[in-house]
Amino acid sequence: MSNQLDNDELLPTQTENYKVSEKKAVNELQNLDANDESLNKWKASLGLGQAQLRFPDDERTVIVQALVLQSGDHIIRMDVSNKKAIEELSKRTVSIKEGIEYTFKIEFVVQREVVSGLVFLQKLKRLNVTVERTEDMCGSFGPKYETQEKRFPVATAPSGMMARGVYGIRSRFVDDDGVVHLDWTWKLEIKKDW
Repeated sequence: MSNQLDNDELLPTQTENYKVSEKKAVNELQNLDANDESLNKWKASLGLGQAQLRFPDDERTVIVQALVLQSGDHIIRMDVSNKKAIEELSKRTVSIKEGIEYTFKIEFVVQREVVSGLVFLQKLKRLNVTVERTEDMCGSFGPKYETQEKRFPVATAPSGMMARGVYGIRSRFVDDDGVVHLDWTWKLEIKKDW
């Protein structure tokens, strides 16, 4: 899914006069300023010295594993780790109770190179009208064997009779270079009760 962004309304916001720095290979980054102790600590925190791949047969740099919606004790884990899982998710509807406070968490693995400026975008539509568009900066991540995650701020689900119903959602995980690491659609239903 690592394709370039298309010209639709689900593009990340561009900061005026910000230029993405030249992409460097992990080996180049490791050798930069090798005598600078603080820079070496920063490189170690990015995992630049760890070449072990979690998914050696997967060519993707960022492998998004799941989108998790949590409200109190209610946890809904949506598997988006492969095409089949995404296809299954698109066929079902995730249901939540109106008016609840909830948060999203995205779980992913970064391998092979440093990825800068990851952004999570979502667009919610109801009756083919965009109701909400969110954009959450995740940050930059180095390659790690372990699953990394980003938790987003708490949000409140709409409530009331007019808010209840099914929403179509398009989610996208993209970086500063415009590489779309995952783009998928799913459905969310807001109900009176769980």
